[in-house]
Amino acid sequence: MSTTTFTYQFESQTFTGNVSFPTGVFIDGKFSAGSKGTTIDVINPSTGKVVTSIAEGTPDDVNRAVKAAKRAFDESWGLKVPGSQRGKLLNKLADLFEQHSDELAALEALDNGKTFNWAKAADVAASIGVLRYYAGWADKIHGQVIETHEDNLAYTRHEPFGVVGQIIPWNFPVMMVSWKLGPALATGNTVILKPSEFTPLSALRVCSLINEAGFPPGVVNVVVGYGNTVGQAISEHLGIDKVAFTGSTLVGRKIMEAAAKSNLKNVTLELGGKSPNIVLNDADLDLAINWSVHGIFWNHGQTCCAGSRIYVQSGIYDEFLRRFTEKAKSLKLGDPFAKDSYQGPQVSQIQFDVPHHGLVDAGKKEGATVHLGGERHGNEGYWIQPTIFTDTKPDMRIVQEEIFGPVAVVIKFEDEEDALRQANDTLYGLAAAVFTTNLTKGIQFAHKLQAGTAWVNCVNSLQPNVPFGGYKQSGVGRELGEYALQK
Repeated sequence: MSTTTFTYQFESQTFTGNVSFPTGVFIDGKFSAGSKGTTIDVINPSTGKVVTSIAEGTPDDVNRAVKAAKRAFDESWGLKVPGSQRGKLLNKLADLFEQHSDELAALEALDNGKTFNWAKAADVAASIGVLRYYAGWADKIHGQVIETHEDNLAYTRHEPFGVVGQIIPWNFPVMMVSWKLGPALATGNTVILKPSEFTPLSALRVCSLINEAGFPPGVVNVVVGYGNTVGQAISEHLGIDKVAFTGSTLVGRKIMEAAAKSNLKNVTLELGGKSPNIVLNDADLDLAINWSVHGIFWNHGQTCCAGSRIYVQSGIYDEFLRRFTEKAKSLKLGDPFAKDSYQGPQVSQIQFDVPHHGLVDAGKKEGATVHLGGERHGNEGYWIQPTIFTDTKPDMRIVQEEIFGPVAVVIKFEDEEDALRQANDTLYGLAAAVFTTNLTKGIQFAHKLQAGTAWVNCVNSLQPNVPFGGYKQSGVGRELGEYALQK
């Protein structure tokens, strides 16, 4: 059965051009229809209308992908290929990302809804950096000789797992491709990747770039399908030795359970967050406000480490809230391809309903004050106004639960111990931030925050060589940096 193809003519302020590429399941270096011949509609979240249909992957397709990946690992990848060659191919893939950066950014804007400018400057640029970073590591992975006694030789060898499954989310599609592929390929693993069915286009475009870069067939396989079919099949497959997942804590639990019940496969989970952003009396207000706006409203609040709980000390609370509100009001909601747009739509109807009809409405019912926004923007698509709640209580759902939308709660506190207690009063522990002009105080405060990443005088600042991951129910293991190689 023939595969599907996506062809689209972009005509916008930021990108004009034609794209055309196969959108079938990608197994053993070839595209094909899924085993059932069914398709998945891809929606433009700006309008709520179908952009195209792609091949729907199935558990049978996962089986085919595992066989191809195992064959490639045994015959043309893994320990059969020196690290220097793996690094060369990763660098070639990074080159192709650079050559096609406008196209990749446009695909992100089309099916995710993030602005083209942010997609190109942040997502695609960061993806290139991650691929190059792990290309550099590929020939530097080694064990060590351990001295015991003269007639004994003991040493360690760092070996790839083999076939790994990778399940990525919809909020940073192309960037998550690089986060998952980079360390896995650098260390010699072969991959079955499941992109989100909401935002599959950039990952499917990358498949053609993987072939162009020269990776042997079967090293990377991409199967787009639903979580309860393809995701489940990856999690419980006996031929997959490790699974890496980025997404919600609820789904992370299911993956860990499936991995344990099958073959006790190794698991890395990067899960949800409810990150505190703490602004002390002595903070540089301009700096704190600009970063706080970026921390919650960037990517439409659809960021696992979004600074959604903003704790402001009483001495500056009123002034902070006034200026933070003015800044939020100035953000341009509009066409993701417009030059001056900052915020686009939420990614899907589901992700519109959860923040808007779910948690925003819950905040209103529980007695919090809607200081700004709280309503739908426009008449079509999945748009939510930047929203600020005040007068909250610690046990309110909008304070405790991950909203994953452009919704902030601004909370007044008196003393630093109180702020620390409230900041750590959460099931999550992915990230946190503190703003102060006293760097000694800032670092000491950051050390007390129960979070995998703690920023001082910035937020959402991620680098390829700095590990990222959570405490508590925000995940298991680390991504990025040398730490990711260990997983």
